[in-house]
Amino acid sequence: MKEVFTVLLDIVLVLTSLFLVLLILMHKGKGGGLSDMFGGGISSNAGSSGVAEKNLNRITVIISVIWVLAIILVGFIQRLN
Repeated sequence: MKEVFTVLLDIVLVLTSLFLVLLILMHKGKGGGLSDMFGGGISSNAGSSGVAEKNLNRITVIISVIWVLAIILVGFIQRLN
């Protein structure tokens, strides 16, 4: 049972890690960061919506909380072994 739960947590951890990287790169840059490198300067007018940025912030916080909880649970499971 522990092995199945560990594998599921590892899958959640990998998926949330990848998703967090993508979400962080999608944030509006404050001047010359990675977002500008991938066309952030070109689409700055399209991404200037306050609602879209707020929603992106909320999604990033939710995914990061799930990521932290998965790390804590993996630590507890390893401690029990």
